[in-house]
Amino acid sequence: MVTAQEGLLTSNNVGSFAATTAGTGERVLVDYKDALQDYKVTDLPALQLFTETMTTDTGGDIDLTFAMPSMALERIDEGSTPKYQHTKMRSERVAVREWGIAVGVTRRMIEDSRFNEVELALNEARKAVDRHMSKHVVYALMGLGDADLQTGISNVSIDKQDAEVGAAGINDFTVNLYGGFIGSGTAAQAAAGSGRYTDYGLTAAADLARTHYREAATNGAVTLSDLTLAIELIGQHGYNADTIVISPKHYKSLLDMADFTAAATAASPASGGNLGAVANTNQTGLVGQLYGMNILVNAYIPPTCYGVFDLASKPMAYVERRPMTVEEANPGFGIVGSYMSMRYGLKVTKPETGVLFYD
Repeated sequence: MVTAQEGLLTSNNVGSFAATTAGTGERVLVDYKDALQDYKVTDLPALQLFTETMTTDTGGDIDLTFAMPSMALERIDEGSTPKYQHTKMRSERVAVREWGIAVGVTRRMIEDSRFNEVELALNEARKAVDRHMSKHVVYALMGLGDADLQTGISNVSIDKQDAEVGAAGINDFTVNLYGGFIGSGTAAQAAAGSGRYTDYGLTAAADLARTHYREAATNGAVTLSDLTLAIELIGQHGYNADTIVISPKHYKSLLDMADFTAAATAASPASGGNLGAVANTNQTGLVGQLYGMNILVNAYIPPTCYGVFDLASKPMAYVERRPMTVEEANPGFGIVGSYMSMRYGLKVTKPETGVLFYD
């Protein structure tokens, strides 16, 4: 017995089904504009993991302002008045751009009730949005070069050879729209309270200025020395590393570690056991834990790079000017509502919450 799986465009008319009592519910056409309108791009895992979601009503580039830790209590002489203190602010400019896709749905396809072809086109369009957003987030976060996305330094991938400061450095937003990790660079700037980080605890400014773009101890492998360094660098800024993001190639090096705790555990077949763990891995990308940090595998992570992050404090900002909308494109040519587009921007805004390791 085969049970039909209904798609976006068809549904059962419940009233007709109840009246006939024969299970022959009348099929009706659902407006696919409404079906896609309910598709929330911000629910995608890549955005949920790495970005703080914001919305804006203004167009073009968006300026986000953050308060930096600055005010401090001071000793007051009896009868005197303390000096007024002001909050130091840091501004980040996020480039907002439009992205779209034209879906090949024609008026005749709908009039001929060719549901299968229309649904296939719309489902593929939704998958294209998933792939695009996952790629854009990872490319911006990892500094991978892409001409269309304008990521990396002048569309060239960042690696361990690139300077974090200076001419055409990672922090140069004219050539790297999405920003580098530390991006202020000098101990003097940190002491003066400028740049993208401030003193924290008893950590010296020179330590805070250390780059978060590092050379991996072993090419194509995750090593404990890299992880302990990342924990130190992130911890100096007041954060706690909780997630390791790796490529499928790095997975073997983790399995070779004695301290690696795999996601699959012994369990009875009734509860899913190892098969249940494999299914969960396929859905979430979570493959286990190491030093208390969750380990996520993603195919868009390059085999020559991996990252360690504190995802409790999102490293990126996602600014949505207009969510995914369906518009009518070229109505005179018989194409109905086939143009999907959205306007958004994203950028690394909390660079101190992550460390990247390159081969």
